[in-house]
Amino acid sequence: MDIARRNNVTVTGNAQGPTVVLAHGFGCDQNMWRLTVPALAEDYRVVLFDYVGAGRADPSAFSEERYASLDGYARDVVEVCTALDLRDAVFVGHSVSAMIGVLAAAMAPERIGALAMVAPSPRYIDDDGYRGGFTGEDIDELLASLESNYLGWSAVMAPVIMGNPERPELGEELKNSFCATDPDMARVFARTTFLSDSRDDLKKVTVPTLVLECSQDVIAPREVGAFVHQAITGSTLVTLDAIGHCPHLSAPEATNEALIRFLAGLR
Repeated sequence: MDIARRNNVTVTGNAQGPTVVLAHGFGCDQNMWRLTVPALAEDYRVVLFDYVGAGRADPSAFSEERYASLDGYARDVVEVCTALDLRDAVFVGHSVSAMIGVLAAAMAPERIGALAMVAPSPRYIDDDGYRGGFTGEDIDELLASLESNYLGWSAVMAPVIMGNPERPELGEELKNSFCATDPDMARVFARTTFLSDSRDDLKKVTVPTLVLECSQDVIAPREVGAFVHQAITGSTLVTLDAIGHCPHLSAPEATNEALIRFLAGLR
């Protein structure tokens, strides 16, 4: 299979520089990184892609069985990295992609040498001694609403997830991104995302790791960022002065500055 076509892989930036892979979250695509790419392109080779079921990835490659777990998406990442023969790349994952990156780094440690997690969450459902931000009933209702009326769910949830109500264009962009995703494929990704539990996987991370959290985020509250930071030995936690779950769109300058500082420390 042509992996580059399957995942709509784009390579840009400095071909001689270290490689940074930018991975989008649920309901999004690589275009969500458009405000980050210019900040990296001068010094870094930047790789972007779309998960199968998102953006301009090949929809014929979708398999509900494969993508019913985060391992399926992590295999996509490994296959993209292998197709490009990447070595020690820095994987920047937004939201659920942060955990996908953790799994991919474990599958192919020679391919991924560092992780940067943007608004990560290893588990969205509260548990004993753990606050994920949602009860089990919350997630059941969220998934039921998404599965019964995906477009309606997108219109309601996108502004909530994005935050920044004084900037409605941000919520509108996220809504449009959600609505551009095939509903059946989005339902699978949503269920995989919101029912996942990657907490034990965090303890196995051995590469340099940046955890970027927002000061206010309804999807990944600050208790989650603290948990991720504590679980990954030697990780760096940065709290952005940003509201919402997509700081690379709502606060790109602060997000880019934190990423560049982390990347510079790896060189």
